[in-house]
Amino acid sequence: MEVSRIRALRGPNLWSRHTAIQAIVTCTPQECDLAQLPGFEKRLRELFPSMGALRPDGRPGQIGLAHALEAVALALQAQAGCPVTFSRTAATVESGVFQVVVEYSEEDVGTQAFELAEALIQAALTGGSFEIDKALDQLRELDEDVRLGPSTGSIVEAAAARGIPWRRLTKGSLVQFGWGSKQRRIWAAEVDSTSAVAESIAQDKDLCKRLLAAAGVPVPIGRPVTDLEDAWAVACEIGVPVVVKPQDGNQGKGVTVNVVDKDHLAIAFKAAAEIGTVMVEKYLPGADYRLLVVGDKLVAAARRDPPHVIGDGVHTVRQLVEKVNADPRRGDGHATSLTKIRFDDIAIARLALQDLQPESIPEKGRRVILRNNANLSTGGTATDVTDDVHPEVAARAIAAAQTVGLDICGVDVMCESVHRPLEDQNGGVVEVNAAPGLRMHLSPSYGKGRNVGEAVVSHLYKQGEDGRIPVVAVTGTNGKTTTARLTAHLIATSGLRVGMTNTDGVYVNGRQIDSGDCSGPKSARNVLMHPDVDAAVFETARGGVLREGLGFDRCQVAVVTNIGAGDHLGLNYITTVEELAVLKRVIVMNVAEKGYAVLNAADPIVAAMAPKCPGQVIFFARDFHHPVLTAHRAQGKRTVSVDGDCIVAAEGSWRESIPLRDVPLTRNGTIGFQVENVMASVAAAWAAGIDWDSIRNGVASFVNDADNAPGRFNVMDFRGATVIADYGHNPDAMRALVAAVEGMPAKRRSVVISGAGDRRDEDIREQTAILGEAFDDIILFQDACQRGRADGEVLKLLREGLQQASRASHVEDVYGEFLAIDTALNRLNPGDLCLVLVDQVEEALAHLARRSQEG
Repeated sequence: MEVSRIRALRGPNLWSRHTAIQAIVTCTPQECDLAQLPGFEKRLRELFPSMGALRPDGRPGQIGLAHALEAVALALQAQAGCPVTFSRTAATVESGVFQVVVEYSEEDVGTQAFELAEALIQAALTGGSFEIDKALDQLRELDEDVRLGPSTGSIVEAAAARGIPWRRLTKGSLVQFGWGSKQRRIWAAEVDSTSAVAESIAQDKDLCKRLLAAAGVPVPIGRPVTDLEDAWAVACEIGVPVVVKPQDGNQGKGVTVNVVDKDHLAIAFKAAAEIGTVMVEKYLPGADYRLLVVGDKLVAAARRDPPHVIGDGVHTVRQLVEKVNADPRRGDGHATSLTKIRFDDIAIARLALQDLQPESIPEKGRRVILRNNANLSTGGTATDVTDDVHPEVAARAIAAAQTVGLDICGVDVMCESVHRPLEDQNGGVVEVNAAPGLRMHLSPSYGKGRNVGEAVVSHLYKQGEDGRIPVVAVTGTNGKTTTARLTAHLIATSGLRVGMTNTDGVYVNGRQIDSGDCSGPKSARNVLMHPDVDAAVFETARGGVLREGLGFDRCQVAVVTNIGAGDHLGLNYITTVEELAVLKRVIVMNVAEKGYAVLNAADPIVAAMAPKCPGQVIFFARDFHHPVLTAHRAQGKRTVSVDGDCIVAAEGSWRESIPLRDVPLTRNGTIGFQVENVMASVAAAWAAGIDWDSIRNGVASFVNDADNAPGRFNVMDFRGATVIADYGHNPDAMRALVAAVEGMPAKRRSVVISGAGDRRDEDIREQTAILGEAFDDIILFQDACQRGRADGEVLKLLREGLQQASRASHVEDVYGEFLAIDTALNRLNPGDLCLVLVDQVEEALAHLARRSQEG
């Protein structure tokens, strides 16, 4: 068994909506049938007893090592605690070659699980050993390292529940919600609207305390100190017990409370000084409470108890701590609901105050405190008290957050009880936290968990908002780029700032920010990150969907222009038009429930995608009376077609018409494929909610030149002859171009063409077979990149396609695109027509522009 081409599918893909690892697995004939591998399954189950069924979906029939690899990779993740359920193994057209797809929740974990699964399969084949417990521990540790922490995770889960898209921007806790101009960002429990000034104030405990006191919020007295003697002087001045803490700290680091003598103060001072300037302030008696404020509301409250153990009369303090830390809920960081108790100098000093040492055996039932501060990060526990908070206590917490200027704020309060106002019990606010941990509220040690993630999301987005902008995805065999460009133009005409990706580059609000073929998911994600984008239009090529999936979770509009043979068939195990259609319809299957699929009714394969759309469908076709359109209109649904000399949009009895004479792209309706592109674009803009005045103005102002639509039937004049530049590169495109130029007058017709080496032989031949019936002179040139073909091989196939051509009277081979163009131009006479099928679009168009100026 050989595993190759492992890919991470990071968005909705050919197989599912799940993120997944995909690999090509090659097996020998014997490995394709587990029945021919006696003892394999038994050895596999001995190595991995809890792996589950090899046929989890109950599928009958022969299975082999590829299926075993699929089952093991999924089971390893599931046993490690990952929420994964989907997997699939599909045979390819090549005997013994399979595509194995396994869902992942974290990409790194999914990749490692695949590698471990392969090692486990090999061990079972060879009779080797495999440490399954060690492998599962590796996956758990990796998952804990890379997955979102509980605070960020709770916010993300709440956003996802509301349908708000999200994307992790780093391997840490920086997350973007929403798209484009509607995006918001969080970093753990901090939001993008929180100012650096407010965070700095919260970090400076002395400044924060002075501001709170000025706002009428009760706080303990005290001040920063310079050294140990100064600290003791302050303690004596304000009276013990005192709290010693760093002026600039977090998570309870370096904080010691209830200090009553100079020896204890010395230890506390040292711990605080390691972090920064030391503060000494009055210790407020009572319990430690954390109040969580989001916006202008108190959303949760918890009483925090310091880390402690209960004596049993048998075990030492150290042993009791070890037993408590063995609780699986306790971890070393913040990923678990509880943190292990620290057994350090501060803990030993706290024991001494209780006349205990680490090796002391406390009597049964004695409560031994290991730390006075109750932070969860030092091993404390939390009890939910949200429903007990007095309105006046809540008001002081909200006032504290607003005084500092924090959107999300953890307010630490010391008081006997939150049932009464702070002023009535000598309580006060001891600290304000700009990035509060949420886990004590999400899963408290005792009491009811609170959905504080939802509170944060509701602060970021009002009810009913989902952070989405209109997204239009365009795919098909031909017309994708023109349709994407025109759709973007129509939306921009309405006043929205549009981000667009296509095979020419990435454009934001009319400015090109990237060049090259940008029709993949990476470019789409980049556009959705841009803060100046109000709507997005994505040309969606097959390669990106196969390689990585879609760059978005769902779209408002999916446009499928057509499906034709010759568009990369034979690549990546896509060998038939029907298989290509299954791939292209991925965008249709991921339309939002309130969105639309815009489908070509004249293409039966495209029209058949309609039942797969979760939303509504707009059909388009040039024939107003096409049966699919007629039936659709009869149901009161939307169609776009041509009736007479107008493009007509219809829904029930409502109609909107746009005269073709007002659509320059179609040349008064004479260019059939451009009429189809316009219909698709009009339908897409309609589905995106664009008003009809903008649509009408947009189609009238879209000029099909080399700037607006480079390489898409760009017509220019050369010494009285007509030159057309186009990027058509498959048989369907050739037929459409021939139909278009046949309606244009010409004394003599010539064409300049090459062929892409990554097409099938028959597709390369068919292009010139079509052109040979429509043109007098044919100039063949060899592409700069042969894409795996031998020198001259493509030219030979192009000539073979011309063998049955009835019209072509002159055929010539030229090595080099620009030389071929010059050869054709130099032969043109006034009244002639020349079609140039460009390869290097930008360079070729620039060359034609220069030659036209010379002429």
